[in-house]
Amino acid sequence: MSGVLRALGLPFREAVAFFLQKTNLPTRRWQDNYGRSNARAFSIAGAMTDALLSDFRGEITRALADGASLSEFRGRFDEIVTKHGWDHVGEPGWRARVIYETNLSTAYSAGRYAQMTEPETLAAFPYWQYVHSGARHPREEHQAWDGLILRADDVWWDVHYPPNGWGCGCRVRVLSERGLRRLGRDGPDAAPRVELIPHKDRKTGETRMVPSGVDPGFEYNPGKAWKEAG
Repeated sequence: MSGVLRALGLPFREAVAFFLQKTNLPTRRWQDNYGRSNARAFSIAGAMTDALLSDFRGEITRALADGASLSEFRGRFDEIVTKHGWDHVGEPGWRARVIYETNLSTAYSAGRYAQMTEPETLAAFPYWQYVHSGARHPREEHQAWDGLILRADDVWWDVHYPPNGWGCGCRVRVLSERGLRRLGRDGPDAAPRVELIPHKDRKTGETRMVPSGVDPGFEYNPGKAWKEAG
């Protein structure tokens, strides 16, 4: 299990609330529900009916609220695919894992952001620290950001608040002034320089500029997008 999924532990209402407020959005490709729009829409690439999306949505909700495991979700994935005759792309085990982990990690991220930006919480913990997942095969940029401390309102978090890609298990932890001093620090770091990399959609020809180290579609903060849209 990824670091994010281990960190989920017990469900909390903000993560569930984030997921429940989404509306179903049939899509042919994952790019059809790109970036910030994910904060308000639930989609699965190639899932073109509301009934199919609703069945998957119910299982993701159960995983968030009740802690249903990946193996349980994989079993239900096969049942849902058979029920709807869905001709999906990719091996079933791989596809189920991507759907499960991406939705849970994004909901967890948004829920944590909602908790961390409560006025009382920000007053007590004005700093955030990037924590790398410790993945066996880490992304170099994510590993380089491990331990980075910035103010909670630094704009760097707008495009680097994890997850920062498919399968990313990185997270953010809060720090107080005292916590900062315990680390031998008297202030936050300078935000890393953001290098934008062009990514061209081979089908549409559209080019998007995405920060280095962030997968296309993940260059946004799910919790902030949710709060701003509310």
